[in-house]
Order: sequence, then structure tokens, then C-alpha cells
Amino acid sequence: MGAYDTGTDARAAAARAALVREIDAGGAFAEDPLWRAAFAAVPRHLFVPYYYVAGRGGHRRRWGESPDPRAREEWLRGVYADVPLATRLRDGELVSASSRPSLMARMLAALRVADGNRVLEVGAGTGYNAALLAHRLGDDDLVTTIDLEPEIAESARRHLAAAGHRPFVATGDGARGVPGRAPFDRIIATCALPTIPRAWLAQCRPGARVLTPLATGLLVLTVRDRARAEGRFLPSAASFVPLRGERRAQPRGASLAGLPDRVREQDTFRFLLALTRCVLEPREACALWEREGMPGRERYGVTVGAERAWAWLDDPRGPYGWPLP
Repeated sequence: MGAYDTGTDARAAAARAALVREIDAGGAFAEDPLWRAAFAAVPRHLFVPYYYVAGRGGHRRRWGESPDPRAREEWLRGVYADVPLATRLRDGELVSASSRPSLMARMLAALRVADGNRVLEVGAGTGYNAALLAHRLGDDDLVTTIDLEPEIAESARRHLAAAGHRPFVATGDGARGVPGRAPFDRIIATCALPTIPRAWLAQCRPGARVLTPLATGLLVLTVRDRARAEGRFLPSAASFVPLRGERRAQPRGASLAGLPDRVREQDTFRFLLALTRCVLEPREACALWEREGMPGRERYGVTVGAERAWAWLDDPRGPYGWPLP
């Protein structure tokens, strides 16, 4: 008995239906109810044959083909729980993960795909998100997904084929896009970036929509032309594995020593600090955050111009703007 026998599939179908009801109750499908059918149809367990759970002494692997039936049940419950799953580790460091399904649903709904849209996904991961996109669009060829790691890309390709989907899976630096598959109507990143790659805009049609994690938020941009885009952050927080690529420096950390506990513990302050860490020192960020009424993520935005890119509070032409790398 293994992960893909009939009994597992039947239990998975029931667990998947329960997960869809949970996501639906949280309002994630409200913006685009058609995503409900995609999440109901795409079997997540085919994309997560194993994952890792942190515990004392390190990580423990849960495997869908364990010889122990109790272990297989534990694996299946975890697959269809509304939680992120660590799917690939390297020297104890998280390299790839399957995001929380309700967050995936909110991101996909916010992408506002329409029939016939060509979509680029940056960060193939397990392939699950690409399968959801392919199901929603009804045409696998409209979906392109890319990952830097050949092993991850090949694994995603196998998972997608097992689920009956064959979108284009590329291996390479996601910050460079996939020019051979352009132009795109939508780009969605499932990994965190320090800035907006210009290559993405150059590969988009005017009016295209780009959704990407930035700092600890989710940024939605509307593309004006090959070099210009603008948009705001969604209200919700988000944490993703960083995009991997050559010569991509990670942002430096910031010391919160000396700041009041009431400030250090505030998620929206930490977002401002992450967004402006190349420019504002923590004390400056604290003063601005308190003066402006502890603004939430939805009050911030990003403009990408022909010469520069910057983040801003409330108004791109207002008094608060900070250059992006």
C-alpha cells in the first residue's frame, strides 16, 4: 500500500473537500469564486509526497509511502491542513516549501486572471500552484513556471504530469523571466524578492498584473509599459522563501535595541522597517510609523519608473518615498 492507492485517493478527496470548505469560510474565494473549483479538483497530495516537520533534534520527514499506515495517515492530514509545508531542506536550511493553501487562494484571486491570460509563475516549488493555474485557465500551455534549481523544476514537472497537467516548466533565474514565452498578462511570484525585476515588466503586455512578495507583504502592480508599473500592497502579511539567483545580495538585518517593546512587537512596524531597511534606521522608522498613525500595509505602494523604483506611503508623489535596490 502506497501514497497513490485507491484508499489514499478516497481519503484525500474527503480531506480536500474539507480544506476547500475551510478556505471558503475564510473568504479567500470571494474575489473570484472560480478558484473554488480548482482547489477542489487539484490533488495536493500528488505534489507533496513528503514534507518535513520541525521538532526536537531537527526535522522529521513525513512520507506518503511509509510502511506504517499511521504514518501515512499523519502525512495525509498534514497535506490537507491549511498550513505551509517544508518540502526541501539543504543543510538544515529551508530551500523550498508549499505555501499555506488559504494564502495561495488569496494570492491567486488577487491576480485576477481571465480566460486566455498567459501567466508566468516565478518559483515552481512543488508544481501545485502551477496546476491550480492550469486548471483555472483550462489550457496548460497558458502557464509557464520557472525555478532556479534543476532538481526542483524536474520534480515539479513530474508532479504536474502525475496530476494530468503539462504547463511549460523552465529552469533558470526567475528574476530574468522567461522571454521565450512572453508576452505575459499576469506574473505571480511565490518567493520573496528585494525589488521588482525590470525583465518582468519588459515581458508583460500593457495592463498586465504582477503579484509578488516584497518585504513581508504582497505587492500588486499594474504594468503601464515595458519600463513602468505601479501598485499597492495587500493588507495581509506574507512570508516566503527568498528568490535564489546569482549575485543577489540579501538585505542586512536591523537592530531593534532601544525601541519600546510595544513597537518592536508590532507587525506593521516590522513591515515598514523591512520595506525601508536600506534607507531608514529603526528609530527613524519608529518615529514615522507613530506619527502617521501606525499605517497598515495597504497604505504603502511601489512605483517602478524608467529611471528608478521606489516605495511610498499613501501617495507616490507624497513626502514619504524610499528607493528600492
